[in-house]
Amino acid sequence: MSDQLTFEDDGDVIALRRAWENVLKRIQLEVPSASFERFIRPLTPCTLDGDHAVISVPGKFVQEWIRERFLETLQGHLSDEIGHPVKIELKTEPREKLAGSVAPGVVVTPVRSEAPSFRPNGRFTFETYVRGQSNRLAYAGAHAVAKEPGYKYNPLFIYGASGLGKTHLLHAIAGEVLKASPEFSLVFMSAQQFAEEFVNALQNSKIEQFRRAQRSVNMWLLDDIQFIAGKDKTQEEIFHTFNYLQSLGKQIVLTSDRPPKDLYLMDERLRSRFEAGLVADVQLPDTETRCAILRSKAEQENIDLALEVAMYLAENVPGNIRVLEGALTKLAASASVEDVPISMGLASLMVEQYYRTGILAKPSFDHIVSAVSKHYKIAGDEIKGNSRKAPIVHARHIAIYVTREITGDSWKHIGGLFGDRDHTSMMHAYQKISEMMNQDKDLKSVVKMLIRNLYPEG
Repeated sequence: MSDQLTFEDDGDVIALRRAWENVLKRIQLEVPSASFERFIRPLTPCTLDGDHAVISVPGKFVQEWIRERFLETLQGHLSDEIGHPVKIELKTEPREKLAGSVAPGVVVTPVRSEAPSFRPNGRFTFETYVRGQSNRLAYAGAHAVAKEPGYKYNPLFIYGASGLGKTHLLHAIAGEVLKASPEFSLVFMSAQQFAEEFVNALQNSKIEQFRRAQRSVNMWLLDDIQFIAGKDKTQEEIFHTFNYLQSLGKQIVLTSDRPPKDLYLMDERLRSRFEAGLVADVQLPDTETRCAILRSKAEQENIDLALEVAMYLAENVPGNIRVLEGALTKLAASASVEDVPISMGLASLMVEQYYRTGILAKPSFDHIVSAVSKHYKIAGDEIKGNSRKAPIVHARHIAIYVTREITGDSWKHIGGLFGDRDHTSMMHAYQKISEMMNQDKDLKSVVKMLIRNLYPEG
């Protein structure tokens, strides 16, 4: 709808628009300029019918923001200007091709970004991300954020072990947003890159330029946030950037190898903010999902991979998704070199040559518990039991750590081995031992010795 008056406008519309101009002048003196430009100025007066005024709002987020903070004030000012009480109805009607808009109901403030341009990896899309029980919530959260940035799940915090697809989701979000609106401004970087650029900015007296680059965007995607744990000044900068962007309704997405509550060396203020939105985990996929991932990868790479071969690899190649995809690449290369099609026989030979030794030598859960039991002189049943005595809990945590390192099984499966414990308690135990090993060389030596002695050939 145009703001320009025409001869076709009736008297009430003309009166409303003139009154609204005066309302804007009054309200501009009462609110911060950033809030005025983002939330107040985009409002458009539409119709006035007696004591009922319809004001067009370019999105649900702005609508809720106005309703909660300024609706009464706007109604008061408009009533003064019209000359009698007026009730405002906020009607969501996105303007045509609003600069920076991504979806109906979303407003993106057109800003000038000083961040370097970023191009998401075209292979990492929502279409190529294979969903399963292990990643369903993380996928749903990422997809919702891409469709309505700043409106749902802000912040979105995705956590899980390396190689399970967290970075894939970040690229998918960025790609979806930029496909809908190429001018959309965003920052995509790793926490390590953030820390390095922050230090460089401090050393070269360019801190204000660095801050403008981080904060003059509509979306902030930060990968591997656990990297800044223990880096006090970097955490402080992250804290202020986070607060600034969130206060303006900008979308924030973070990834980590552990949940916020397990970021032990992270400022408590940051951890609490990370938990304020949606926290979603990505776990090790089950065999069926691993098979589906292989089939999807093969399709992308134009590799002819039969279902039975994909299932065989999913069952017999240990490790995360990167290892699994590496096995597919190796199998395809072998078939190409030998000029033969990919078959079960070829897959079996590759597994025997590159992966079978580790599989055959892999100790069982009972062997792991027995080794820990022998070293700490604590009965295996107590290690798997519910005792809360400190020495037993410590041995149990060691056993959990070693089990995860050797088997690579999902947290849920490991929790089942330890008496149907919750997967989060398994993750906590693993992380606690990891942190202790970083600080205690003797403990690190003990754990490495336990793992080494569990293999027949050392």
